[in-house]
Amino acid sequence: MKLSKEFKAGLLALVAIAMIVFGYNFLKGENLLEKSRTYYAVYEDVEGLSTSSPVTINGLEVGKVSKIDFLNKEAKLIVAFTVKNNFEFSKSSIARIYGGDLIGGKSIAIVPDFKDQKPAVSGDTLVSEIEDGLFELVNNKLSPLQFKVENAVTGIDSLVNSLNIILDVESRTSIKNSIVEFEHTLKSLKNTTNQVNLLLGENAEKFGQTMDNLEYASTNFVGISDSIAHLEIQPLFTELKSNLENLNSITSKMENGEGSLGKMLDDDGLYDNLEASTKQMEELLQDMKLNPKRYVHFSIFGKRNKPYKKPEEEK
Repeated sequence: MKLSKEFKAGLLALVAIAMIVFGYNFLKGENLLEKSRTYYAVYEDVEGLSTSSPVTINGLEVGKVSKIDFLNKEAKLIVAFTVKNNFEFSKSSIARIYGGDLIGGKSIAIVPDFKDQKPAVSGDTLVSEIEDGLFELVNNKLSPLQFKVENAVTGIDSLVNSLNIILDVESRTSIKNSIVEFEHTLKSLKNTTNQVNLLLGENAEKFGQTMDNLEYASTNFVGISDSIAHLEIQPLFTELKSNLENLNSITSKMENGEGSLGKMLDDDGLYDNLEASTKQMEELLQDMKLNPKRYVHFSIFGKRNKPYKKPEEEK
């Protein structure tokens, strides 16, 4: 059977029309070849939600927004969206608008309510909810900070005004002079530091020798300390105690008149005899000094000794 040109042209026109309709609905988020369920949600403000925006469940895209229109004279908006996934959720589930960052637009997330066992069917209206976007979150975080910054700026301004009132011309001049004096002090300190550095540089060798001597002395001291630490102190103290006890015993005997030294200390006659002998010895020495010939003489033919005569006491 031979097809005419008119039939072929009509067939191509129908195919083109079908493709246009299919493409238009696809761009609107509707796939005519796929079975889908349609749900609705009512909002006060869709915040930039548009048709063909994705619909997700737990982040998985399951449909698209198909239509947005006014619901009544109060300017409430009704949003129709299709769900092509076979996943069932309850009628009390929430259709939440979220997103709206710097790159992407708004989307709808279906938050299933697993406590409700009544499933949602095509044509049901879900509970609507709007989640704060990026700009709202930033604004909520920055608002308290803005308030604090404004209060801080106000406080700083009040402080500056108070300082301007307190710091008159004389006070400012005094502060300037103090700063100048402080600068001079820093310069003097710098000069002193330079002099000290110069002194240390000139006497570095002497300081090094001094440190070596100190190190040598500390080493010797450590050696002496070690030697003292190794001495047997206990026997030394024991011997010293014994000697002291012996000395105390001898002293006690002398005080009691025991022994030769004790008797000599307590004998008054011995003292008198020693005194008399000392006196006689003194007289003998004096006589030998005055009359040496009486005691030492030389004679070939002999000489008769003169009798001893007691010298007169010097007045």
